[in-house]
Formats: sequence, C-alpha cells, structure tokens
Amino acid sequence: MPLEKIEIFNSLENWASDNILVHLKPIEKCWQPQDFLPEPNSDAFYEQIKEMQERAKEVPDDYFVVLVGHMVTEEALPTYQTMLNTMDGVRDETGASPTSWATWTRAWTAEENRHGDLLNKYLYLSGRVDMRAVEKTIQYLIGSGMDPKAENNPYLGYIYTSFQERATFISHGNAARLAKQHGDLKLAQICGLIAADEKRHETAYSKIVQKLFEIDPDTTILAFADMMRKKISMPAHLMYDDRDYNLFDHFAAIAARLGVYSARDYADVMEHLVGYWQVEKLTGLSSEGRKAQEYVCGLPQRIRIIDERAREKAKQAPSVSFSWVYDREVNL
Repeated sequence: MPLEKIEIFNSLENWASDNILVHLKPIEKCWQPQDFLPEPNSDAFYEQIKEMQERAKEVPDDYFVVLVGHMVTEEALPTYQTMLNTMDGVRDETGASPTSWATWTRAWTAEENRHGDLLNKYLYLSGRVDMRAVEKTIQYLIGSGMDPKAENNPYLGYIYTSFQERATFISHGNAARLAKQHGDLKLAQICGLIAADEKRHETAYSKIVQKLFEIDPDTTILAFADMMRKKISMPAHLMYDDRDYNLFDHFAAIAARLGVYSARDYADVMEHLVGYWQVEKLTGLSSEGRKAQEYVCGLPQRIRIIDERAREKAKQAPSVSFSWVYDREVNL
C-alpha cells in the first residue's frame, strides 16, 4: 500500500483511541463462558448436565450442524488475528504494541475468544455431536487459514470485517431465535449474548470505514467496490473434516434453509452498510469512484434478484451425512 495511505492510519491513532477502543468492555464487566455452564464444583453438577442434555434432545440435527459450524468458525480465531496483523499501518509490530490499532486487535481477539469457548463446552456437554470430528475440523481450518482477498490493505480489511461482524450478528441472532423455538432457552441466551458482542464489534469496524469515507472517499469507495466484486467469503470457507470436501457449502446450505444466514441476509448486510456509510451521498469522486459508487448502490437489489431466480429453479435438495452428528443424514 502507498506510504501516504499508511500515514493516514498513523494520523488516526488518537482518533482510534477515542472512538474505537471505547467499544471494548472492561474484562471485569464481560460475561465469561462459565457463567452459562454447569458449575464443576457443585453437588448438582451432574444433574445440571442431565438437564442440559434433556433440553438438547428436543433440538434437531440440522440446528446442531449450524451450531457446530458457528463454533468451528469462532474457534479459528488465531487465523483472524493473524489476518488483521497482515494489514499495513495497523498491524501489531511487536506482539504487544501499545498503539490503538494493535490494542484493539488484541482486545477484540480476547473478547471473541469467549464465543468459541462457550459454544465448544456447550456442544461437548450436550452429548449431541461427535466432538472428535468437530475438533478435527477446527484443526484443519486453522491449518488451512483463510483468504479474504484484503491484500494487506486496511481499507479492504476493515470493509471485510465490517461486513463479517454484521453477518455474524445476524446469524447468531437467528440461531438464538431458533433455539428459543426449540425450547432451549439457555442456548437461546448463549447465542443472543454472542450476537450482542458481534453487534458491538460491527459498530467499531463500521466507524473506522466511516472515518475513511470522510477523509479519503475516493480510495474507500474503490476499496468497497473491489471487495464486493471479489465477493465476501466467509471466514470458514476452507472448512474440512477429513471427508467432505464441500463441507462449508453443505453447512451454508443448511444455514440458509433454516433461515440462519442466506443470500438475502448477504444483500441486507450490503444494503445496511451502503446506508450507514451514506455511499449514495458521496460527492467529489473521480470518474472511477462514481462508477464504483453506482455499482455498490445497485448491488443489493441485483443479489436479491439472482437469489430469487435460484430459489425458483431449486429442486428438492439431497441429504448429506455429517461427521459432526455421528454421520447422520441431514437435508440440505
């Protein structure tokens, strides 16, 4: 990335301290996974596990496939911190850098780390999933990494994270809604708490891009269009369990069928960001910038049209066996 663009982030150091770090919660005020799990030193520990497993019996396999997919995605957190630390001008140069950008990345990672921990322990205690198959999937995913196509560019990277945090806020929120419908109120609470964290993190990342639109609109709109032309790939798109080479696609198909996250949600996220960043109101752009502006403003509707056509053509989908649920068949 050109040096003058890197200097923009250096100049925003104090701004980030005042406007981004405020979206972190003090650790003593954060929930921890143990707050929502059976207490190991309690005489009622085994009874609490039994109650958890009784509730989980009422939840269908397809929901657990989605929940495992969410947990595996959250557990690949080392990859996401690594990705953020590839970005020019904002990376953590020493591993303990005191800059606002580095402080945010480490603290964001620490807050997100609770999500995978909680879902992992819940799934283990539920007795509903093959944890060894799940653990292999996590190891494969972390080993495979991810390619968000951000090219070490923080303009691209923060647009990606803004989109992703919004998407995970929606998907965990919908998972909470379904858990409630299936009668597991504790699981609904867990998914809802994770969704609330994602929403808070979305606000921070979106504010960074909003600031970039304010001070460097042409570069930012070109970056926005670039990311959307590449298509936002989900963080776990390289998911694998040693058997299913299309594991992510199968998980995503079930998430879409259940209404957890679909192409329509993708379009909604896009439309939300266009509105939040007031992309339609940008002025003074170059000719390339105006073309990018027109492209991103029209994209949500195009995505919806393509999605509707795909739904109309769709036939009865087959079922696939998932290692995560002991090789049981689940409809796509």
